[in-house]
Amino acid sequence: MRKDSLAPYRAKRDFSLTEEPSGKTSIPKSKQLRFVIQRHDATRLHYDFRLELDGTFKSWAVTKGPSLDPAVKRLAVEVEDHPLDYGDFEGTIPEGQYGGGTVQLWDRGYWIPEGDPHDGLKRGDLKFSLVGERVEGSWVLVRMKWDRKGGKRTNWLLIKHRDAAAHEGDDDKILKDPKSIASGRTLKEIALGTGKAPKPFMTGKKRSAGAVWQSNRKDGGEAAAPAKSTTKAPVKAKKVSSMPNFVEPQLAKLVERAPAAAGWAHEVKFDGYRLQLRVEDGEAQLRTRKGLDWTKKFSAIARQGESLPDCILDGEAVALDKHGAPDFAALQAALSEDKSEDLIFFAFDLLFLEGEDLRPLPLSERKARLKTLLEGMKGKHPGLRFVDHFETAGDAVLQSACRMHLEGIVSKELDAPYRSGRGGSWTKAKCRAGHEVIIGGWTSEGRRLRSLLAGVHRGEGKSRKLVYVGRVGTGFGESVMRTLVPKLREVESKTSPFAAGASPPKEANMHWARPDLVAEIEFAGWTGAGNVRQAAFKGLRGDKPAEEVEAEVAADPEKVEMAKPAPSKSKSRPAKARTPATKTTVPSGPAIVMGVSISHPDKPLWPDEKPPVTKIELARYYEAVGDWMIDHIAGRPCSIVRTPDGITGKQNFFQRHAMPGSSHLLSEVKVSGDKKPYLQIDRVEGLIAVAQMGATELHPWNCQPGNPELPGRLVFDLDPAPDVGFGAVIAGAREIAARLRKLDLVPFCKTTGGKGLHVVVPLTDDRKSPDWDTAKTFAKEICRKVAEDEPELYVINMAKKERTGRIFLDYLRNDRTSTAVAPLSSRARPGATVSMPIEWTQVKKGLDPMKYTVRTAPALLKRSKPWKDYAKSARPLRAAIEKLVKS
Repeated sequence: MRKDSLAPYRAKRDFSLTEEPSGKTSIPKSKQLRFVIQRHDATRLHYDFRLELDGTFKSWAVTKGPSLDPAVKRLAVEVEDHPLDYGDFEGTIPEGQYGGGTVQLWDRGYWIPEGDPHDGLKRGDLKFSLVGERVEGSWVLVRMKWDRKGGKRTNWLLIKHRDAAAHEGDDDKILKDPKSIASGRTLKEIALGTGKAPKPFMTGKKRSAGAVWQSNRKDGGEAAAPAKSTTKAPVKAKKVSSMPNFVEPQLAKLVERAPAAAGWAHEVKFDGYRLQLRVEDGEAQLRTRKGLDWTKKFSAIARQGESLPDCILDGEAVALDKHGAPDFAALQAALSEDKSEDLIFFAFDLLFLEGEDLRPLPLSERKARLKTLLEGMKGKHPGLRFVDHFETAGDAVLQSACRMHLEGIVSKELDAPYRSGRGGSWTKAKCRAGHEVIIGGWTSEGRRLRSLLAGVHRGEGKSRKLVYVGRVGTGFGESVMRTLVPKLREVESKTSPFAAGASPPKEANMHWARPDLVAEIEFAGWTGAGNVRQAAFKGLRGDKPAEEVEAEVAADPEKVEMAKPAPSKSKSRPAKARTPATKTTVPSGPAIVMGVSISHPDKPLWPDEKPPVTKIELARYYEAVGDWMIDHIAGRPCSIVRTPDGITGKQNFFQRHAMPGSSHLLSEVKVSGDKKPYLQIDRVEGLIAVAQMGATELHPWNCQPGNPELPGRLVFDLDPAPDVGFGAVIAGAREIAARLRKLDLVPFCKTTGGKGLHVVVPLTDDRKSPDWDTAKTFAKEICRKVAEDEPELYVINMAKKERTGRIFLDYLRNDRTSTAVAPLSSRARPGATVSMPIEWTQVKKGLDPMKYTVRTAPALLKRSKPWKDYAKSARPLRAAIEKLVKS
């Protein structure tokens, strides 16, 4: 054995963080060569095939696992040599480490080479026999043709020879046993550190059952035992004469990583509605986290709750899909159809019970009493279920939740009382699923990449085909574009690679691609139609052959009694947008846009239009213009105008701050001087999320992206009095633009969606950038000079009595917390108009701002392609100020 044969293995791992063996353990010699096959649930499930030779394990990653059918050839990608003590490793590699995921000992035994194994490896034709507990007989590893001469790719094929151990037409039955050959545990049990430790094979030394890394270990040894709740002093429940009508719920704080220390309980984070179930004298009420009475919406749950004694339960109402996993779209569909019979109320806390206030008790005791309560009522309320929890390391539980395509986990201190509001004793960690897809094409707008057309293989044998599974529309930074676009050009094709009937319709600016490139994406799961939801590009996978990319099916969730939902009396489907009786331009189809479910999709937001502009139409408008629009919104706090009952409805309010229960597609940003976080929209799906909230106007700050303290653009708002014609507004905008150009600034123009115009100036971000007060003073001085030269036309005073017959030059948009309507934002005004970016050649007589609407803007945007030089036109404001002072 060469001294450095394990150097690549060690270089890829940090042994202070992973339980994998370092190779320093002495392994007893064996009269026979040993082999190990490990099932490895990492980025994707695969099997690690290892053959002992020269003191190490020669290793291959077999993407689908060994097949007993000689007609089936399985891809085996050669990887670095592994130490022999790896043959006893069964546990979890921490997320973020090389190969992060759960490892299970699937088979092991001895192997017998046919001839010299060194020669077989050199020639790329290694024949051998296996004597294992699950696999046996004669096999061959064949290096693929383009690798026989020592090329960079080290791909092999693992093939079963025809003998007594072969199974013709085998349907991979051998792979379907979920248990470890060494411990009898499933992958989930290994990830959670439960069950028996694996029997030793290589070292003769037993490992712990967990083999899961925990950050709170002090000795660097095995994982700590599951945490036990330990209260410092006895705490008793309070006797009460009556229960409150409603208790403000305890909320979880969002964290990047789940707690790994002892003393925490980790629960599945449900994708449903948080509810409080209150039962008194046989009458049940269900209230939202804000205290709204939703008993009628969840009438079936309320009826089942009537059999409980007087109590208040905290939980989540959920709809389950056929796998037993939460399905938010199905929940919304059930509520829209007034069908709550199949919904489940998952109870995770007990606040009051039969004259006692349990909130002072530690969580561990509250949950114990809740479990006793619900288990004692078995059979009477199948729709009420207890939420169990795990007390192993939080990162392992989160990894399991992510692999099951759940939303994430909620972690709670076992010793803590119930405290209303958002504190630190409850945290939540979210996850988005990852997947590999084949790039079958892309769409573009000029030189800008808009989206990738993603595909996966589906079916078996002759029925296997490449099918289109949706678009990947985000994740393309400038650096990514520079490397990705040339690679796309190299594989551009004249024909679609997708199978007939499984290809997207051809459209303008669409390019097909040979199915050679594999992309790693992050996404929120699969839609009912089998497409990816909210997909974002992460990178190309050069180590994954396209022919092996298939759709991965999420594992059935276990625990929390989710595996066997109550039989469904009616199939839950995503809500459909109802077709109005009159002819309309509202698109038909499912009420899901970019993976976001749109409730009440046919609700008219602009009811006076003919036909009315509906909520689903607004969402699809933002989908159409989102790629262009997001560059002017992302990274900046954004206020929204919400009109949930339409622009003529009673509810019409301006929202600055993020609110509890906001969509996870929206960001929250803290700004110095304000305790409440602001709302921020950083992705196109976030635009759809605010459309779902009934937001008909978007007003971002004008700061630099990611830095609220520095001006990122100047906005000059020309607001005419009612008796001023639009021609005067056009002349005023051109006058301001001319003065800005003399100061070497580059102005742009957009309509406001009303009778005014905005002149917008992009600014650079550098160390000499002035503060907000300086920027506002500069803008005021520009407006003052214009008004001073023509006082009969312009005014900078906000008083209405002084604005008659004149245009108000509003420079006040240029302040730290001030906002301006976003380019392409809709307006809560008659006509469903939008704030349209336009070129200066259009700012002339005949310009009609009312022609730019939710229905017309997408096509006009594609045709004119305004503001194409906006980003590179940013100039330093400091230089303009110095020039203004000298003038």
